[in-house]
Amino acid sequence: MCGVEFSLWASLGLLFWRKALYRRFPAVGAYLGIHVISVPFLLWALLECQWHPQSTNYISLYTYGYFSTYILSAVLLFFICAEVFRSALAPFTGLSKIGIVLFRWAALISVIVSLTSISAKHWGIGVALSHGGVEFISAVAYALMHSASILELCLLAFLCLGMNALRLSVRDLGFGIALGFGVMAASDFVLSSLISFNTLTTAPVQYIEEAMILAALAIWIAYCLVPEPASKPVVMPVNSRIYRWNEIASALGHTGTQVAMQQPANSFFLTDVEKVVEKVLNRNLKSHESES
Repeated sequence: MCGVEFSLWASLGLLFWRKALYRRFPAVGAYLGIHVISVPFLLWALLECQWHPQSTNYISLYTYGYFSTYILSAVLLFFICAEVFRSALAPFTGLSKIGIVLFRWAALISVIVSLTSISAKHWGIGVALSHGGVEFISAVAYALMHSASILELCLLAFLCLGMNALRLSVRDLGFGIALGFGVMAASDFVLSSLISFNTLTTAPVQYIEEAMILAALAIWIAYCLVPEPASKPVVMPVNSRIYRWNEIASALGHTGTQVAMQQPANSFFLTDVEKVVEKVLNRNLKSHESES
């Protein structure tokens, strides 16, 4: 199964490079590059550990190589989620700018909460010095991956629920990337939770995890092979709620205009903002008609 995984990683990396998809999703390209290099290296180190069980050098090489790849993958997952989120909201520039800011704050809070959930014993100096700090590194790695897995699942749920409103196609590559990472996050989330609670993972659990990775790779390869639908300009009715929110977000991000308004005591703030935006749009429409 590890041999099949490496073949799929290599095939996916080749497809990603030949179609120049790394220009659209650079973080995904970096993620694929890391795994194309690390998978054969870790497989070789693991075989050396089995052939030379008395040598601690290969064990240390495999351990530090595995957790280095694991931490780098977890960090890149945050950037990948941001890329997919930005790609889904590309037609709505106002919502995209504000959404990315909120997304970064959510990711930062998620990382802080995950790191603070690490037990105090992992932060001790004695643990950091014993065994080369492997226990501390593993705790940080699993905490980061735990946070990234939750973020991936939330992103996939957001895309599925907002697909019609965002005019997002199921054949879109961004959705395919989120779907594959959602499949991997579901299995990795369970496995990291079991390991963090010091629960022994049996062979069937490892086979299931490997099978989910192969399924995610197959999904990505299929999305890379199947051509995406031609991009068309998103046409939204004027009374559409998402169109109004996009105009509100654009107005909030524009510093060149100042609008003074008085809010009634019993009115809802967002409703008043929508009314102001409608008045500005109607005024601009009338001015354009008078000029023509």
